[in-house]
Amino acid sequence: MRRVVVTGLGALTPIGNNVNDFWNSLVNGVSGAAPITRFDAAKFKTRFACELKNFNPLDHIEKAEARKYDVYTQYALIAVEEAIKQAGIDFSTLNRNRIGVIWGSGNGGIQTFQEQVMEFAKGDGTPRFNPFFIPKMIVDIASGIISIKHGLRGVNFTTVSACATSNTAIIDAFNYIKWGKAEMIITGGSEAPINETGMGGFNAVKALSTFNENPAVASRPFDVNRDGFVMGEGAGALILEEYEHAVKRGATILAEVAGGGMAGDAYHLTGTHPEGEGAYLGMEAALEDAGITAAEIDYLNAHATSTPLGDNSELKATQRMFGEHAAKLHISATKSMTGHLLGAAGAVEAIACIQALQHNLIPPTINTKDVDPELPAGLNLTLGTAVQKEVKYAMSNTFGFGGHIATAIFKKA
Repeated sequence: MRRVVVTGLGALTPIGNNVNDFWNSLVNGVSGAAPITRFDAAKFKTRFACELKNFNPLDHIEKAEARKYDVYTQYALIAVEEAIKQAGIDFSTLNRNRIGVIWGSGNGGIQTFQEQVMEFAKGDGTPRFNPFFIPKMIVDIASGIISIKHGLRGVNFTTVSACATSNTAIIDAFNYIKWGKAEMIITGGSEAPINETGMGGFNAVKALSTFNENPAVASRPFDVNRDGFVMGEGAGALILEEYEHAVKRGATILAEVAGGGMAGDAYHLTGTHPEGEGAYLGMEAALEDAGITAAEIDYLNAHATSTPLGDNSELKATQRMFGEHAAKLHISATKSMTGHLLGAAGAVEAIACIQALQHNLIPPTINTKDVDPELPAGLNLTLGTAVQKEVKYAMSNTFGFGGHIATAIFKKA
């Protein structure tokens, strides 16, 4: 099996519109939550979210081009451009038949779908839909547009596994390169769910926090008063590359992908297994794939969305998996700052893991004041402030509605 490395990163997040700004905000404990500005949320149960700040897609994409793309695709293109630039890629010098795109999104063009249906409902029943409606809306279009823009003719598809989506994409990309089916793959995920449909739908399943009084502290994983997640948006992009291919072209290697594991909770439509059965199996499979023991993991970026059941079940699985090492393991929940980016969460959190490897610095869990006494005791949740620590291996957990589990492990370059 061939080794797979990371040579480029791109981030577009509620706490930073590039990788450096994102990382600086993470280690400084910046919250991205604030009242919603995209639409009038006055009648909604939740009136805040983690929106992008000071962002205009037209700073990056020509207006005529942007009109063809849903917001989630715009986010994808912008994050990918940063990753390509960091990786120093000149596609004209490479075999584009061996370079692919495996992208992820949980919802695809939900904004486009909402706009088009509302326009139809306001009319006289005569169907007058935008000719770009379907290509803007379908969930696979971002991967297609990335490949078209750069002439990449290798493997190309989209993963959909709810909030595990972009970890699934990363693992698939890792496997395709490891198996010799590609030399390089652009991977990651993007999501743009902050609209009436997204907020209303997640409110209806009682998944979102309703702490409207103080949005900045609403995402509070592990806290006894946590009441749901905070919606986020954005994109994370990674350039995965076969090791010898990266060395040959003189690329800077940021990290190595050590392993990935996927599993199913097989339990509930939206809830995680109370004992974290799927989470345990995903972590177990990732460790086996990486060929390492649980005791070698230095940092766990927990899925930890700030839901009462979800945080508890994940930590139970973590305690079971890591045993005596669990007390030495640094765990943090970066969703306390970014909110939950749904299908883009895994990619953004993979970037957090890779930055932790590079800087030997564990980003904190913010907003957690009173740890829930029902949670497993003795775990290091990295509360409040970042911690300097040698990080050789970092693990990232993601779990999605439907019981989807995906865990990725990254190794110091």
